[in-house]
Amino acid sequence: MPSSEAPPSPAPPTTRARALDAAIDLVGTAGVRALTHARVDERAGLPRGSTSNWFRTRAALLAGVTDELAARDLAGLEAAPDPRTPDELVDVLCAWFAHATGPDLVATTARLAVFLEASHDPDLRERATRGRTALAGWAVPVLARLGAADPQAAFAAVAAAAEGLLLHAVARRDPADPRPTLTSAVRGALAGAGRER
Repeated sequence: MPSSEAPPSPAPPTTRARALDAAIDLVGTAGVRALTHARVDERAGLPRGSTSNWFRTRAALLAGVTDELAARDLAGLEAAPDPRTPDELVDVLCAWFAHATGPDLVATTARLAVFLEASHDPDLRERATRGRTALAGWAVPVLARLGAADPQAAFAAVAAAAEGLLLHAVARRDPADPRPTLTSAVRGALAGAGRER
């Protein structure tokens, strides 16, 4: 017979996880300049000094934010559908875009803010590069399977289109439907693959 006991409740988030969630929210709503240990403690509802126990410096805190965002992206990639046709790939990209500009908008804004910060911070740049490598690790084999003559170049083209759309959607609140552009990017990346699009 099935047990009548309720399933155990999930463990509450750790102090570190609460601090990172609050830091991402802070960067995504107020920008990188707003990121301080005291503000993170306040936003997370933690005792003063809690965040600095995990991240001793502001640079360490920003690195922690970058790594947490990359970990979330990797988890999303691992759960992503496996597109078998160009149209299915466009569907996956459109679903990602809708999530990134909808329920995940604050985290998306934080990603973009950190990405710009990496332009003059070598440590953040290296961390951002690791995230890009993980994304390529998912996308390049998909594009190769779909027939791209040069899967790396195809990835660069599709990623550039998707990232450009995302930047405008976040920075300008551009409401444009991403599907036509993403469809063109995917078809262009696969052009000459010798199969019907």
